[in-house]
Amino acid sequence: MLSGKVALVTGGSRGLGRADALALARAGADVVLTDILLESEEGTATAEKYGPLNQFLKSAGAVYTEKTCAEIREMGRRSAAFKLDVTDRAEVARVFKQVREEFGGIDILVNNAATLDHVAQIENQNDAFFDRDVQVNLTGTYNCSKAAWPYMKEKGWGRIINMASVAGTLGGFGQASYSATKAAVIGLTKSLALEGARYNITVNAIVPGIIATEAFKMGNPKMNERIIARTAFKRPGEPEDIANAVVFLASDNAKYITGIELYVSGGIELFTF
Repeated sequence: MLSGKVALVTGGSRGLGRADALALARAGADVVLTDILLESEEGTATAEKYGPLNQFLKSAGAVYTEKTCAEIREMGRRSAAFKLDVTDRAEVARVFKQVREEFGGIDILVNNAATLDHVAQIENQNDAFFDRDVQVNLTGTYNCSKAAWPYMKEKGWGRIINMASVAGTLGGFGQASYSATKAAVIGLTKSLALEGARYNITVNAIVPGIIATEAFKMGNPKMNERIIARTAFKRPGEPEDIANAVVFLASDNAKYITGIELYVSGGIELFTF
């Protein structure tokens, strides 16, 4: 469905980003992955800048950015990995320009990069981490969308898919920064959808529920079971469930869909009991 298209996925080192990239490649797209973490980079990201979760995952070897690119190339698609901090506007502009020069454009943008390791009640929220979450989850999505916009506009075709969360629609206890930024991503999505329609650029948000990623599996088992019990299916989703929705929204099958919040949540937002 996506033959001849170039997709760029931020936060592609693992979890949803990795699943999205592989699914887009299977659908025919060439795929560029960006992340703050690459396997070939020595050392670990500092907790002060990127947070303890990223530092732990790097030290544990749970980073698959370049591995995913190799898997995509084995499918016969073009692929490349770039280190990218979505909060650095100059770096975003440079990397996106390089992608356009090497791949011929950016047709599909999946804004997946996010932070989710900041959990504390409001009086204990870390101000520095709150600001970091705004910069990554909201401003990073804005930065990347703005950088890709002129490339999509000149082609008269584009797909921007933003990753929100049920925490942004339902709230999350101890997740003030994460919930607020994911709610803001939905507002950004709707505004960009209005602006993009005249250029045949669709902009949509996916609202994942509980997905069995590496980060989720690292959580408190008792808390995870409580959250799973909130879903209608009584089980977590798989990264591929999100990836399938990404491929649909990126395809011409969704050409008349824009500005929506697509729940892929197992019914966690329903009145379950």
